[in-house]
Order: sequence, then structure tokens, then C-alpha cells
Amino acid sequence: MIRSDSRKTMNKQRRGISEDWLAVWMGLGIFALSLGTLAGVDLLGWSVTTKVWTDVTKALAPASDAYAKLPGVVSLLATYLFLLVVTSLGAAALRADVRRFAGAFTVVFWISYACWVLGSFANIAATSDKLAAFKISWSLQLTSEAGFIVALAAGLVVGNFLPRFGNALREAIRPEWYVKTAIVLLGGFFGVAAAGQLVLAKAVLFRGVCAIIEAYLIYWGLVYFVARKYFKFPREWAAPLASGISICGVSAAIATGAAIRARPVVPIMVSSLVVIFAVVELVVLPFAAQHFLADEPMVAGAWMGLAVKTDGAAVASGAVTDSLIRAQALALHGVRYQEGWIMNTAAAIKVFIDVFIGVWAFILAVIWSAKIERREGDPVRVAEIWQRFPKFVLGYMLTFAVGLTLGLAAPALLGKLKSAMAEANVFRGIFFVMTFFTIGVVSDFKRLAEEGIGRLALVYVVCLFGFIIWIGLAISWIFFHGIKPPLVAG
Repeated sequence: MIRSDSRKTMNKQRRGISEDWLAVWMGLGIFALSLGTLAGVDLLGWSVTTKVWTDVTKALAPASDAYAKLPGVVSLLATYLFLLVVTSLGAAALRADVRRFAGAFTVVFWISYACWVLGSFANIAATSDKLAAFKISWSLQLTSEAGFIVALAAGLVVGNFLPRFGNALREAIRPEWYVKTAIVLLGGFFGVAAAGQLVLAKAVLFRGVCAIIEAYLIYWGLVYFVARKYFKFPREWAAPLASGISICGVSAAIATGAAIRARPVVPIMVSSLVVIFAVVELVVLPFAAQHFLADEPMVAGAWMGLAVKTDGAAVASGAVTDSLIRAQALALHGVRYQEGWIMNTAAAIKVFIDVFIGVWAFILAVIWSAKIERREGDPVRVAEIWQRFPKFVLGYMLTFAVGLTLGLAAPALLGKLKSAMAEANVFRGIFFVMTFFTIGVVSDFKRLAEEGIGRLALVYVVCLFGFIIWIGLAISWIFFHGIKPPLVAG
């Protein structure tokens, strides 16, 4: 599945720092810089954000209003130069050829970002509640995460039809490094989100814990069983697939793959399927919720959080459901629900599930060391568990803890914290889109078929539409039935 030369480049042991630890330090460094806003120093506000657009000249803008006068193209160039320096230092720490890396990274960055901009075109990305704002009559409603799919497709073209070009980029084809750095940054976002929704979080705390139990114990075990027994996948594929389908998609699949020492391609390909299927759910589930759950708005919100497996798509699904159900309640019953409660329920449920990724990775590392790959008579060594444990998860847990602690300790700073995480999210998004482009470059259609990518997708279809969506709906109904959003005053 991965070309042998690329695999050797990514996996061979070096005397430098590992990609795992490098992702931790890079993620923490960017996270720390983003927190400069708390001291009144905006260190990353010049970084570029990509907006959903109909006029491409308005697609790019600085992340912070403090840099509003900075042209979007200049902001993009500054972002590229910053990442070029940071990643080149990382390449030096990996004992890579820094000159070759810098040239290859430049190509990877610009192709990946072009894919993200293309995926953010309004007729591709705008959700149904935003069509009027963009003055368009239709959209594929894929959200900006469509850029990930475009990047994956572009990478597959390079990897399968332009192999010499792909080979020239191999020094910067490091999907695991990019995605692990993104996940470290993701922790801070979730920490601040949890602190910012504390009132709602308190109201659904017990329900959120139940959702965690459902996702990690019921979903995970069922998917793993189906993949192993009926589709005959080895544990290397079944475990990341179970995490990707049942928990948080990309982040959970990557963390699981690292914990059980799966080949890098395994969680990465699972992640690709997660994004593709999340798009399908985004298009279908909000309208199903409007039709069947108009009188149970909070059930609908919780269902989006439990059923849709990527964070962006889950929140987007919650936003679309929020808009659809509020409009229907007003039209049919004259009831005006406050905006955002349905969406925030979806987001809160997603946060509760996501924050335990690190815990689950640790549990799997212990199980694989003690039971799955333990030799008869060998003791379970702490060192073995530590070696298996994905170190980047420590960075994820640390940024989450810092974001949550700061948000709870100083609620007055929540506005600044959210701005800081928005700036850190710029780099998270870029690392994610580069991940998907480089996934494509190292993927070979022929070997994908040999590995059983068709069967992998079939497992996803069977599990997602066979029981995950329906169990999620049942759990949402049990714990949110009868709860209504507050009404608009007056």
C-alpha cells in the first residue's frame, strides 16, 4: 500500500528525535505562541484563514482583526514562511536532508493549500443554512472539510500517475508527523470549548458520560467484532477501524494505530474513509432529524454529536439541524427557540467523547502489551507499555488541560482564549490538509485493492448504517427526550 522507498523514509530509525516527540514539541510551541493573546500580544494573528467563498479574492484573511489591514495573500505568504522555518527545524531534528525537505515541503504546502481553497468554494462547502448569505441556490454542503477530500484526490493522482514527481517530494511526505502535530493543537481547542460551554456541559454531564460509555464500549466492541469475525481483518486493521468509526474518526484512528503499532498506512486510510462518510452523514442526517425529531430538538443535537464522526462535520451537522428545526418549529407551532442550543449540544457531546482519546490509547497500549502480543512467560513491562504509548497524545492531553484550566480559572479570559485557539486552529487545519495530500502520495491503488480497501469501506457501511446511527439515536432519545432549548424572550 505504501511505496517501499517512502515507507523506509518514514519509518527508518534515526538518531534524532522521533516524529512522535517532534509532533508534541511543535504542537506545544504553536499552542504557547497562540496564548500570547492573553498577555495582549498577538503573536499569530497574521496567520491566514480560509473562508467559504464565491469570490476567490475574498477567500483569504488574517486570523485576527488586529491584522485586518493585512492582505490575505500576504497573510498566506507569512504563514508559509513561518511553517517552512518551523518544519525545517523539525527536519533537522529528524536528521533529514533539510535542503531537500524545504524544497519538497514548499510544493506540498502550496498544493495542499490550493486544495483547501478549492474545497471551500461556496457551491461545494456552504451548508444549507448559509445559502442565502452567499446568494446561491444550491451547494454540495460538504463544509470546508471538502478540502481534505480534494487534497486526498490530488495526492492519489500524484502517487499513482506521477510517481517520479511524488518520489521527488518524499522527504516532506510525512503524514504521521503532520497529523500528530494537528492532534496536539486539537486538544487546546477542545479544552477551551469545554470551558466555554460549562453551563451546557453541566446540564448534560451525566448524558455525556453515558455517551462516552456508548462510544468506547458498545460501538467499539461491535465494530471490532464485525471487522474480525465477518470480514476477517487482522487486529492491525480492526482496532483503528473500530476507533475511527465509533469514536472520533481521524484523531482516534491515529492514536489507536500508534498504540498497537499498526503500519502507518492503516490509521491513515481509515481516517480517509471517516472524512468521506462524515460528508455523507452531514448531507443526510440533519434533514432526517428535521423530519422525525422536530419536537425533540435536543435529541436531534445529541444524535449529531454521536453519529457524525469528524469534529467539523459533527458541529456543522449540529448547526444545520439547529437552523432546520428552529425554522420548522416557528413555521408549524409559532415557537421561537434560541439559536445555538441544538448545535452546542452536538458540540458538547463531541467534546465529551474526544477528550478521552488519550485514555483509550493508553488502555489499548496496556491491552496489546499484556494480552495481544505478549509472549508466554514474559512479564508485562512498564517500558513496553511506554514504548507503545503514542507520545503525541501526551501533548493533546496537556493542551486540553491547559485550555480547560485557564477557561475555568479565569472565565473573563474566555473571549481571548477562543481567539487564541482560532489562531492555533489555522495551523491545525493546514497540518490536516497536508496530511491528506501526503496520504494520497504514499497510497498505491493496486496495493490498496490488495489490502482490501473495498472490504474496509463495506465494514464502515455495515456498521455505520447497520447499528451506530440507530444506537446513537436510541441513546440520544433516552437521555435528552423532553428537554427543550430556551425560548427567545418576548
